[in-house]
Amino acid sequence: MRLTDIRIYPLKSAAGLPVETALVHPWGLDGDRRWAVVDEQGDNLWLGEFPAMLTVRAENLADGGLSLSAPGLPGIVVPPAGGRSVPVGFSGLDSAVAAEPAADEWFTRLLGRTARLVWLDDPRRRTIDPAHGGLPGEVVSFAWDAPLLLTSTASLRLLDDWIAQGAAERGEEPPGPLSMARFRPSVVIDGAEPYQEDDWKEVRIGTIDFRVSEICDRCAVTTIDPETAVKGKEPIRTLARHRRWDGKTWFGIRLVPRAPGRISVGDPVVPVS
Repeated sequence: MRLTDIRIYPLKSAAGLPVETALVHPWGLDGDRRWAVVDEQGDNLWLGEFPAMLTVRAENLADGGLSLSAPGLPGIVVPPAGGRSVPVGFSGLDSAVAAEPAADEWFTRLLGRTARLVWLDDPRRRTIDPAHGGLPGEVVSFAWDAPLLLTSTASLRLLDDWIAQGAAERGEEPPGPLSMARFRPSVVIDGAEPYQEDDWKEVRIGTIDFRVSEICDRCAVTTIDPETAVKGKEPIRTLARHRRWDGKTWFGIRLVPRAPGRISVGDPVVPVS
């Protein structure tokens, strides 16, 4: 098995960026989800409610700032966040650092409602929820529930087959293959059996060992087409038929690094236990 794709998401809920190599920190990949958008109460304006977030291309800058672009809006460069601390009420945090007001205005125009850009100054402040497999001392950035998410091309191919089968049973034209981008993975592997990853307790990517904290439950975010930001019924409809237990649907596994290091596309992937 090999690592075929690495993606970072500089801004929570925005589009992911493919990279060939990435540093791994205890809280996740370097530059991954240190920024987020909140409302006036400090609650996260997440992709499931605001699909327009998926049209945003966010890139980390060398000085710690952020470059933002989206269709219909002029691009903006956000300086490194070093401003005041503001209240937030999500991800187990009570505060984050405010970006400059121009960034708030940019997101307010994009989303059509009051919005604020914030930065997580120290990801060690946020611990992984024990309800999602977190152990004492394990930390995470603004990512959902774990530092990394692993998905498998073999699992997606089987899901595509199930979707086509369901369409045929309904007398519908089978859709094309789903993009892995719908599942917002950090790392993608090839060469496994479909859903083999469900049984892993630990996996080594390159030279780094990762603990599997849990299988990833999936929400309506996966039904948003990453190219158009339009919601549909798949893959949740089909996952509910083939991959549903405990009242949820499942695809991918969440990972916690055992130690810092670096991973690169092409690295071998080996289940440790």
